Amino acid sequence: MGGGQRPDPLPPNAELQLEGAFYETLSEATFWLGKLSGFNLTTDFAPVLYTSLLRKEAMESSEIEGANIDFNALYSFETSALENITAAADSTTAVDDTKDVTEVLNYEQALENGIDALDSGEAISIELLHTLHETLLGDVPADRRETDTIGEFKTVPNHLGEFVPPVPSDVDGLMDALLTYIRTGGSYHPLIDVALTHYQFETIHPYGDGNGRLGRLLITLQLYGQGYLEQPTLYLSEYLNRYKETYVDRMNAVRRDGEWEAWIDFFVTGIRHQAEESLLRSRELHTLQREYEAEYGDDAAAYARLARLLFEQPYLTAAVVEELLDVTGPTAYRALDRLESEGILEETTGKKRNREYRAREIFEVLERPPQTY
Repeated sequence: MGGGQRPDPLPPNAELQLEGAFYETLSEATFWLGKLSGFNLTTDFAPVLYTSLLRKEAMESSEIEGANIDFNALYSFETSALENITAAADSTTAVDDTKDVTEVLNYEQALENGIDALDSGEAISIELLHTLHETLLGDVPADRRETDTIGEFKTVPNHLGEFVPPVPSDVDGLMDALLTYIRTGGSYHPLIDVALTHYQFETIHPYGDGNGRLGRLLITLQLYGQGYLEQPTLYLSEYLNRYKETYVDRMNAVRRDGEWEAWIDFFVTGIRHQAEESLLRSRELHTLQREYEAEYGDDAAAYARLARLLFEQPYLTAAVVEELLDVTGPTAYRALDRLESEGILEETTGKKRNREYRAREIFEVLERPPQTY
């Protein structure tokens, strides 16, 4: 093991022994992915839906790696940036939060860049992975990174608990083989192949740091590239985060004993649940948007215009409202107060000055625990 453990190239040597119950789960996974894509295709949904679900994936994936972050901190950081205020100005805790915020926003940016690359006809390649790795780890402080090698494969060996991944000199060949497997369409049902390639990527552990995040990001890109997702709104990391121990154990069981079937079943079950979760959340947000349009759609008053804009800008300060609505400070405050009194907005800081507001019902939908598992 001292020289690192090289995984055999895909597909697995032994024929997979997948039971009938698994194929039922596989069928359900493709069904819910289809329903999710159908909704995304036929619904003129608000920017908050796309951004927030993509953001949810970024948050959950970063949390698996130890980041501690929530929607409030992310949106507060962005809102502060809109006002040209340093997000970390208030306290030392804010400085620590900012590091986590940076990691999450980097993931979000890398995912968007990956989708853009596929949209422009680029294939998933070593070059694309290097570019995304650079985005993931850019601006992350050195004390939060385990490597100085960014945007290229590792140059020193790394460890995964007791497992020792392949040494740097083996990585090029292993990754070339993996990318060839992805490009040529694999050997099994596409969702099974995504499970196989995620295991393989994490086992090769090709980078000095960021392998977990990049590997999970690659899942979304593969599903999107193969037409299973119309928009990158499947946040599989929520499931992997909830079952983090099983996630690690099932991969270790493949490394140790070749237990592919249990890993594939766990992975595809996650896709099945998260596709339904994403659809449920998307429908709820869309229903909420229609309710707001029905209630506030015909009113030209500032508070009504603001209510309709919450699906583009769900986190606000008075200064942001002034800019959004092109109104004076007093008018902005009146609009905020009115929507707060109606329960549409809630204040998040508890302070008398520099107050921040969020769209209460939108965030309730986003922050709700999973309903299907």
